[in-house]
Amino acid sequence: MKTLRHLIHREALSAVAFVTAGFLALFFFFDLIDELRWVGRAGADGYQLSHALLFVTLSIPSHLYELLPITVLIGTIFVMARFAQSSEFTIMRTSGMGPWRALRTLLALGGVFVLLTFAVGDYLAPLADRAAQLVKVRYLGRLTSGATGAWLKERQDDHSFAVNVRALAPHGGMLDVRIFEFDGKGRLAAQIHADSGQFDSGDAWRLDNVRSSRFDHGGSNGNEARVEHLNTPIFQWHTRITADMVAASLLKPDRMATLDLFQFIRHLNANGQSAQKYEIEFWRKVFYPLSCLVMVVLSLPFAYLHFRSGGIAGYVFGGVMAGISFFLLNNVFGYAGNLQNWSPWLTAAAPGLIYSVLSLGAFGWLVLRR
Repeated sequence: MKTLRHLIHREALSAVAFVTAGFLALFFFFDLIDELRWVGRAGADGYQLSHALLFVTLSIPSHLYELLPITVLIGTIFVMARFAQSSEFTIMRTSGMGPWRALRTLLALGGVFVLLTFAVGDYLAPLADRAAQLVKVRYLGRLTSGATGAWLKERQDDHSFAVNVRALAPHGGMLDVRIFEFDGKGRLAAQIHADSGQFDSGDAWRLDNVRSSRFDHGGSNGNEARVEHLNTPIFQWHTRITADMVAASLLKPDRMATLDLFQFIRHLNANGQSAQKYEIEFWRKVFYPLSCLVMVVLSLPFAYLHFRSGGIAGYVFGGVMAGISFFLLNNVFGYAGNLQNWSPWLTAAAPGLIYSVLSLGAFGWLVLRR
């Protein structure tokens, strides 16, 4: 049995690696074509072809994380169908490779891919994506999200603050920082506008070229409302908002590590902000690596099919379509759950549960009942 397990694992690993390399090469080509539109826009010393190549290369781990369940399905379907076509799997069955032993063999292989997917998605991809964004910031000038940048909220005692950072600078600082302070009654108490800012050590930001306005709404003693304007070159603003939180607001949540997502969700909940999108992405990061187990189970029935020579291409095509449908269903449930305010963990787990039912149903019908 050990020899048979090694044979299946070796063939499946080779097939998955080949399919993954093919898909990554395709994504590399498309990403490079898309990045060429930025080449030369910042002048001769700005974003060049070498920087575009570096950016696209650093984007490979993110694509690898997204593609692994799909390529695992396609690679294992190809191997199992090829074993069936050449009657190798029939010989394995006569040698004692029963359905449950074959299932355990594939689940062990799927466990390796689960660990690989988790490691890539939680460690390699976030680091590579952050490095890729720094390359773009350094040579294009800034990193921003949409027309207004990042918006964050914080509560300090009975006052609340709405913070807007328009963009991140190439040196890691902030550009065009606006802070709105509200008192306990929800009235605007102060407004701070800084041209730039730095994340100082500890719990403070150092803001440069600051223009602030403080509003005195008067009291019950009949005092008139007043506005006090002040310009200062440097201002220290104490806050618990960190550089990672600002970067998280500017980057896509699927490019963040699981721990960073969890901490950012806690910050949003503590300050009364909606965290639905980030909670869904957090649970997707938890459940997504487990989909590799579902994919290897889905591929096992292909070893029990009987078809003539040349029919393997149709089954591989079916595997490609199944993998694409899983990817689309995963995205559709994410958007629908965010719009309909579904339970985050159920929204993230639903695609995997649906494909688990399909794979176990196919295993029971084509394997156990034959």
